[in-house]
Amino acid sequence: MDSHHHLCYKRQECFNAIRNKISDCNSLQDRHGSRYLINGKVVIEHSPGLSGPGKSATVQVYSSTVIDPNTRKGKLSGKACLKKGKSSKKDSTKTTVYKIKLHVEPGFGNPGAFLIENNHKHRFFLQSATLVTPENKVIHFDCRSWVYPIKDTNTSRLFFSNTCYLPSKTPACLVELRKEELESLRGDGTGERKEWDRIYDYDVYDDLGNPEKGPDHVRPVLGGSRSRPYPRRGRTGRPATKNGTISLDTYVPPDERCSPKKLSEFIANAIQATAHFLLPEAKSLPRDSSSFESFGDIRDLYSNNRRQAMRGTSVTEKVKKFVPAQLFKDVTHVIEEVDIKFPLPQIIRANQFAWKLDEEFGRQMLAGTNPTRIHCLREFPPRGTLTESYIEQSDIEHNLDGLSFEQAMKQWRIYVLDHHDYLLPFLRKMYSEGVCPCASRTLLFLRNDATLKPLAIELTYPGSSNNVNGMKTMVFLPEKEDIPQALWQLAKAHVAANDSAYHQLISHWLHTHAVVEPFIIATRRQLSVMHPIHRLLDPHFKDTMHINALARTVLINAGGILEKTLFTGKFSMELSSELYKQWRFDEQALPSDLIKRCMALEESENPRGAHMLFQDYPYGLDGLDIWLAIQTWVGDFCDIFYEDDASVKSDTEIQAWWSEIRNVGHGDKRKEKWWCQMTTKADLKRTLTTLVWIASALHASVNFGQYSYAGYPPNRPSRCRKFVPEEGTMEFAEFLKDPDKYFLNMLPDRFEASLGIALMEVLSRHTSEEVYLGQRATSEWIDNEQVKQRFEKFNKSLREMEKQIMERNGDPELMNRRGPAKVPYKLLYPDATKVETPAGITAKGIPNSVSI
Repeated sequence: MDSHHHLCYKRQECFNAIRNKISDCNSLQDRHGSRYLINGKVVIEHSPGLSGPGKSATVQVYSSTVIDPNTRKGKLSGKACLKKGKSSKKDSTKTTVYKIKLHVEPGFGNPGAFLIENNHKHRFFLQSATLVTPENKVIHFDCRSWVYPIKDTNTSRLFFSNTCYLPSKTPACLVELRKEELESLRGDGTGERKEWDRIYDYDVYDDLGNPEKGPDHVRPVLGGSRSRPYPRRGRTGRPATKNGTISLDTYVPPDERCSPKKLSEFIANAIQATAHFLLPEAKSLPRDSSSFESFGDIRDLYSNNRRQAMRGTSVTEKVKKFVPAQLFKDVTHVIEEVDIKFPLPQIIRANQFAWKLDEEFGRQMLAGTNPTRIHCLREFPPRGTLTESYIEQSDIEHNLDGLSFEQAMKQWRIYVLDHHDYLLPFLRKMYSEGVCPCASRTLLFLRNDATLKPLAIELTYPGSSNNVNGMKTMVFLPEKEDIPQALWQLAKAHVAANDSAYHQLISHWLHTHAVVEPFIIATRRQLSVMHPIHRLLDPHFKDTMHINALARTVLINAGGILEKTLFTGKFSMELSSELYKQWRFDEQALPSDLIKRCMALEESENPRGAHMLFQDYPYGLDGLDIWLAIQTWVGDFCDIFYEDDASVKSDTEIQAWWSEIRNVGHGDKRKEKWWCQMTTKADLKRTLTTLVWIASALHASVNFGQYSYAGYPPNRPSRCRKFVPEEGTMEFAEFLKDPDKYFLNMLPDRFEASLGIALMEVLSRHTSEEVYLGQRATSEWIDNEQVKQRFEKFNKSLREMEKQIMERNGDPELMNRRGPAKVPYKLLYPDATKVETPAGITAKGIPNSVSI
């Protein structure tokens, strides 16, 4: 027995020793393994009601420091599933944070990129990823990109870290990945794009017409010819919509799409403005072509009287026919709560008749929604490319506040708003479409208090000829007596209609939306996401391609909203092409633009590059401050990455980018001599500053004040239905009976006016996702502390400008800052102070990009 117990004891002791040994080995393996474990988290957004990817998504990491000799790429880790997702919900967006653990070999090095494979049935939006190495080094990935199921894409998605490299300084492990990723984005110019395709290519504007609906819906192709040049758009490979519905799912590369939240908010805003005006093809809806009976009748548009017009299920059923099912689902809750009415525009809040005053008429050329057209007159009479003005010296010399005509010209005190010669070839064609179009020249005098006093208006229109162009020309002068003053008011309405069309088609659409799109495409195709310039420009391209695609579907297309509201009608985009012939990228730089228009003098020693001729030009003065801030920030950024001119010239990606912009994106202007050669740091800085200015401040200045001024049709009618009547005609007799009624009959009819107001409301609204100049979507947008410090300096300079703008608006000597209508100029107020700026019509704030 004793020996038996002793044997059992020894055996147990042996087992315990073996067990402890195994335990020690396991512990050693865990401790050893922990040295080569990369931990991380992945942040994903997905639509409500759809599950997150969870274990259906896997991640692999590429080393940025250790190369695999077989692939010539960084070493690749094994796959790790997304685990332990924790979800939260804000508004309608559901966000899930997943943890990942990646076991890597000893000596794996630092991660520089990762692959993510989506084996889930739904797409998801990858917001960001963060990896922590065994040495506790934190590596950020600012992804913000859609990841589609691999069954659709047949490939995993690659993301690079937030560390930027010029091509020549790319770590060897990432060179092939950088090259392959860029090549995959370019496509071959063939085939129809699918929703999940990440392909950037160019095309002409051949999708604006719809010939199957008849000859009246045929539109010329814009771009690719000398007669109709135009910037290129993103290629879809899809035919134009022909089924009568609004195609809100027009292809744009996934990373260029508005978020589901923003898109539903945008559509809901349109419905809120007025549901049936979003639907230009909805022929079952009534079209009220009657005129307004009184100014009070117009004022009723902004009261609660329209509240019951389109509520509840009636709105739901009508909208359901015209929008995609998923989008309809997203906005249904908003539609059901819709309370259709127009807010009161700023122009009539303080004084409902201040818009009639000549001083306010002139002020809006300096501080309104189109302050980029007026210029100083340097020779008299005014001359265009086709004609010389009929305005004579004797018409204006008595109205120069005591100055002689020669003194006024010598002191640069006479200004002109010219909407004349470029319209002449189109007037008869427009007249045949049932509108009463005029071409106009308006002369103004700069008074001692820096306000502009209108001197004369020249109108040319189709009629019995009194000039060499087979047109009728009349000159109107400001008057104080009732009847002449009423005629003067009619002439001002025609000027406002000219300016409205030019603003919408040229200042707004062409000079911001359209000209920026080729830069976006070239950036995606030629600059790696690792390139510092790609990182700099990316926020300034947010949502632009998607907004432009939507515009081609509902705004600038045949029968679209602009054709229905502007006097230019079906010739709108053709006119835009004609004026693209005058466009020069180098003149889009604000100092160059002001100098060209003789609103400022060139001043090389001034960091702004120009000196204002008079300070009370709100757009020019505030604009130069914003320009300087952008210029300083862009210069600081470039200095961090580029040592000298040679480093710019040897940057293969930048050179390919600039060549493609000149020869393809803006290829109809490839032979122009004004393009810079991109061989110096100065070339690069000037180009980037101009591009950021266009996408941010220029767009803000011509977009977000639209409702304030054009939301009231008498102030800025978009078309005129009558000419100014000539004495001795039936129209003049009608005018004499009731001048106000004649004016109201000249304005767009109720339907056109309401449609225009609704459009102004939608375009003037900021969305809740807006990211403003001086802000970034995340604080970890780049892994470079020096850049972050410079960016903080940029943000600080913008905050200082906010104070300065408010001080200027409060200065009683700067009369153009508020004017008779008491509308403070805040269109270039950055709004960079607030982390979250409320959505809606604020008439201030500079978003980073052309995002509406």
